[in-house]
Amino acid sequence: MAVLKSKDARKLGSEELGKRVGELRLEIAKEKANIAIGAPVSSPGKMRDMKRTIARILTIKREKGK
Repeated sequence: MAVLKSKDARKLGSEELGKRVGELRLEIAKEKANIAIGAPVSSPGKMRDMKRTIARILTIKREKGK
């Protein structure tokens, strides 16, 4: 999954944002499992980007809730 920019995330509905967070968390879990079994890391910066995207989405969801 590609990085979701703030302006693009603001256009999406709350349900869609929640779906994206779930997908990103699943992808992070898969990467962690691959690392645990000793598989080589495909892209070291990918985990960092996914975590930042999750934080960005959750921040926007919180802003919309207020």
